[in-house]
Amino acid sequence: MLLTSLLRIALTRSLKPFVFEGKYQNKLEFEDLEDLGLYVHIPFCRSLCSFCPYCKEIHDARRAEAYKAALLKEIELVTKDLKVPKRVTSLYFGGGTPALMIDDLKEIIGSLEGHFTIEGGIGVELHPTDITEENLRKLTEAGVTMVSLGIQSFNRSCLEKLGRRWEPFEEKVRLVRDHGFEVIDVDLIFAIPGQTDVTLSEDIRTAFANGATQVSTYPFIDFTFADNAYKPMPEKVKKRMLKNLAADCRERKLDRTSVWTFAKGGTEKYSSVTRDTFLGFGVSATSLLKDIFKINTFSIDGYISRVNEGSLPTSLTLNFTKRQRAAYFLFWSAYALKIDPEKFRRIVGAPLDSMYQMEMAIAESLSFLTRKGNTYELTDKAAAIYHHIEQVYTTAYIDRMWNISRKQAFPDRIVLK
Repeated sequence: MLLTSLLRIALTRSLKPFVFEGKYQNKLEFEDLEDLGLYVHIPFCRSLCSFCPYCKEIHDARRAEAYKAALLKEIELVTKDLKVPKRVTSLYFGGGTPALMIDDLKEIIGSLEGHFTIEGGIGVELHPTDITEENLRKLTEAGVTMVSLGIQSFNRSCLEKLGRRWEPFEEKVRLVRDHGFEVIDVDLIFAIPGQTDVTLSEDIRTAFANGATQVSTYPFIDFTFADNAYKPMPEKVKKRMLKNLAADCRERKLDRTSVWTFAKGGTEKYSSVTRDTFLGFGVSATSLLKDIFKINTFSIDGYISRVNEGSLPTSLTLNFTKRQRAAYFLFWSAYALKIDPEKFRRIVGAPLDSMYQMEMAIAESLSFLTRKGNTYELTDKAAAIYHHIEQVYTTAYIDRMWNISRKQAFPDRIVLK
C-alpha cells in the first residue's frame, strides 16, 4: 500500500487519490480516438477455478440468452450517435469461458462490425475443454484469427495444485495450430507451489514445440476473495523464477514483448490490455478513453436491468487529471516494455520530457531505460522491478476494487490511495 501511494504521489505530483464515483455520463466520447480497441466479456464457466479472479458464474443457457440480448443492446447504446463506422485496431473476447456462447459469437461480432471497422485481429480466450474440431471450425467461420489457450501448466502436479484436471494438452495445442490461427497464445502460471525452474522451462518448451506463437506467463497471485487450497510461493522465489524464465527464453531466441510475455520473432501479439484506448462491453468490462476510465457493473442482474432501461451499465467512473492519465499511460506502457513519447503527447496532451524529464533521466542513468530510436525500452532490470510493482498494484488497487464490485452492483464511491 505504501509503495503504490508513493508512486501515485510521485507521478501525479499530488496527494489526491484515485477516486471512482458512481456518477456517470450516458454517452462515451470515442469517435476521435486513435488506436481504439474493443473488448467483450463473457462471464460464464462450467466450474469456477479458485485461482481466477475475473467476473464469472456457472453457465445457465437461459441466463446466457438474456445476457446476450443485453450485450447487443449495450453495443447499440454505446454506438447510437456514430455517423460512420469507427476504425478500431482489434476485438478480444474474454471471460469466463467465451466458448460457452460460441454459437452467439458470430452474431455479436456482426453487431460490432455494423458500427466498427475492425482492422486488426479478433481474439478469443479458450478453456482447454473447449478446444475441439467443431468449436475451432465455428471460431474460424465467425472470423476469429487469434486464440489464447488457458493451459496454465502441462505438468500434472502443478495443475492439481490449481484445482485443474490434467489432459493431454499438447494435442490440444497442435489441434489449434492445424486450424491455422494467426496468433496462438498459451497462458501459463508460475510460482505454483512445488513448481521448479525446470518444470516451468519444460512448460515453455512444450508450448512452442506444439504450435504456440506466444506464451503469457503470469505469477500465481492469491486474491483475498479467492479460495485457493495452496498459496503462492514467496516473492523472492517469483522474482528468481521470472529472471531465469527471461534468460531461458532469450536463449531460445524468443522476443520479450511484455514483462510476462514471450513470443516468436515476427509474429503478431495477443494482448487485450495494452491498448492506448479501448471500449469494453459486458459485465465487469472496462473502458479507457482520453480522460476517463469506467467500469461496468459486476452484477449480471444489474447489468441486464440497467441496459434494458436504456442506460449504460456503468458502475464506477474515474475522471482523470492530466497527471493521473499520464501515470496510467506510463504504467501500462512499462508493462509492454516500451514508452513511446509521441503516443504520450497525443494521449496526455503534453510532451513526456516536459512532465517527467527528471524521472526519465534518472531511469536512463540507472540503466532502467534505453533509447531505441524515438522510444524508450525497459531493461530486464527494470522489468524485474515492474514485476514486483504490478503485484503490489494488483493487491492494493485491483483486489480491493473487484472485491467491492463483487458485493455491490453499483457502489457510490471507491477511493484508491
